[in-house]
Amino acid sequence: MRSHPRFHEDERAIEGLPIRLVIALVVGVACLGIMMNMLSGIGTLSQTEVDVEIEPTTISADAETGVDITVIGDDGNEVEDATVIVSSGSASIPETVDEKTDDDGTVTIDLEPEIRQGQGPGTLEIDVHPPTSTDYVDEQANSEIIVTEN
Repeated sequence: MRSHPRFHEDERAIEGLPIRLVIALVVGVACLGIMMNMLSGIGTLSQTEVDVEIEPTTISADAETGVDITVIGDDGNEVEDATVIVSSGSASIPETVDEKTDDDGTVTIDLEPEIRQGQGPGTLEIDVHPPTSTDYVDEQANSEIIVTEN
């Protein structure tokens, strides 16, 4: 009967083990570096809230007024190709207006709002639909246009 060598006498596995561990570590680090580089190209998964800047913020009722509305993100960048929707609030306009912003993130909308006699100031609501190919969202309430009596 042949006797098996004892564990402490067997040197076969020890000879190649350290170099194999080093090679596995180097290959693993290289693969991790390539994957991290790929992930950094994807960009962030966060969303940026948009808001509007209005000029002028207050307009008179029964007078046609051009209002400049600029769509900006939390990051301070103007948002181009966003759809700006102006609709009646406590003041009214004949029909809802929707326009797209230009390269500067601005749209000029001509409005002729009306308020009821003796009502006091009213408002027109503004909604924004950001371009679908971006990470912009409009989930919070935007500023409103204030309409005053003549």
